[in-house]
Amino acid sequence: MMLDIHDLKLLQLLQQNAKRTTKEYAHRLGLSTTAVYERIKKLERQGMVLHYVALLDKKKVALDFVVFCHVRLTRHTQANIGYFEREVMKLPEVMECHHLSGDYDYLLKIVVRDMEAYRHFMVAKLTAIEHIGSTQSSFTIKEVKHTTALPLLP
Repeated sequence: MMLDIHDLKLLQLLQQNAKRTTKEYAHRLGLSTTAVYERIKKLERQGMVLHYVALLDKKKVALDFVVFCHVRLTRHTQANIGYFEREVMKLPEVMECHHLSGDYDYLLKIVVRDMEAYRHFMVAKLTAIEHIGSTQSSFTIKEVKHTTALPLLP
């Protein structure tokens, strides 16, 4: 699917703030309100815009202990991989899960209240999943950059 410059700029604006009115987007893009409305609907129908969310301040909701956990499975069978991925999907503390190449099989981004909550998560939830051979955790000291916006324009 081909996106023109207006689509790319509109997607960038939606990533910055999806609560603006269609009229505000139209003003910023130099297009009519109807044209922008139709573009947004087209982008949603085509699956470019998956859904709209509210981004929360982790500190204000007391979930600012961020951990990156590498996971190695005992065996790399299709059944083990499928089982692990299904179980990880059930864990609300896991914000992201990436299947990797290299020494470890998965990288998880986990958000919890504090170290004690992470310990409980590891013991009661993560390591309770079958076929995990080992884990290695790194704790965030300071979040230097965090964005959810894809770099659509140079």
